Amino acid sequence: MRRLPIDPFTQALLVTVALASLLPCRDAWAVAFDRITDAAIALLFFLHGAKLSRAAVLHGMTHWRLHASVFACTFVLFPLLGWVLRPLLGAMLTPALLLGVLYVCTLPSTVQSSIAFTSMAGGNVPAAVVSASTSSLVGTVLTPLLVGLTVATHGSGHGFSWHAVEQILTLLLLPFAAGHLLRPWIGAWVDRHRPLLRYTDQGTILLVVYTAFSAAVVEGLWKTTPPLALLATLGADALLLALVMLVAWFGSGALKFAREDRITIFFCGSKKSLATGVPMAKLLFVALPGGLGGIVLPLMIFHQLQLMVCAVIARRLARGANIASM
Repeated sequence: MRRLPIDPFTQALLVTVALASLLPCRDAWAVAFDRITDAAIALLFFLHGAKLSRAAVLHGMTHWRLHASVFACTFVLFPLLGWVLRPLLGAMLTPALLLGVLYVCTLPSTVQSSIAFTSMAGGNVPAAVVSASTSSLVGTVLTPLLVGLTVATHGSGHGFSWHAVEQILTLLLLPFAAGHLLRPWIGAWVDRHRPLLRYTDQGTILLVVYTAFSAAVVEGLWKTTPPLALLATLGADALLLALVMLVAWFGSGALKFAREDRITIFFCGSKKSLATGVPMAKLLFVALPGGLGGIVLPLMIFHQLQLMVCAVIARRLARGANIASM
């Protein structure tokens, strides 16, 4: 496995999908895994709240033009592109995969990799910390609203329930707020144990992926998903990522941002969070026919794609190359 050209976490995701396909949890085991997963999600967002520094947020808010640009890419440009491309995607994807691609468009930016790639490429790291963290926080409220609008616009019967917004507030936002309020007492411990948060992130995602794919396999996911639809999903994700990256880079240049700020907008504005998206999908699409597998697949593909593409571009930017010359 170490020789494969993909990161260990993606390998773990693939193993989890294979395990759920061969040995899906059912009946009482499914109920038990579901409850364990809910507890892990609450703990995950509690730790994220404790990690977020209030001073960093207040300091970063002064660079409002940069943050507004990142938010415009994340919560305006992505959903608009999904809406424009929907007729084309609808002809190639199954209904569940189409909804999964549209769901990707509504998600907040990822935190860790956005900051890491910004740092690697020589961008404005403090601004990246604020933009990515605030995007993750705002996304717990804004993503359910965008999903609701998407479902209402493109037809009902997709398993979305506005009652899920209340669940998200209870299971995601309240633990996040509690963790942030307790930061004066537990923040130092959380900062000293950063790997704990990384393992909590990854463990929670693997739990949700296993339970989601187990339910989907029981409902016949692999029997109703043609291989060509999976290739089309990869193409759709690649197209969305490329379009947003181009707009983020050249748009920030047209707005006269400094190079380090353009790098921050580029990486923070083009990412989508697997850590937020997978747990949230479990709450938002509670009655989706066929389970969550079709919703989660486009996000998993987009996650790996953005990591591979951004790794290459970050190295080029670190050497002083311009994206236009790539």
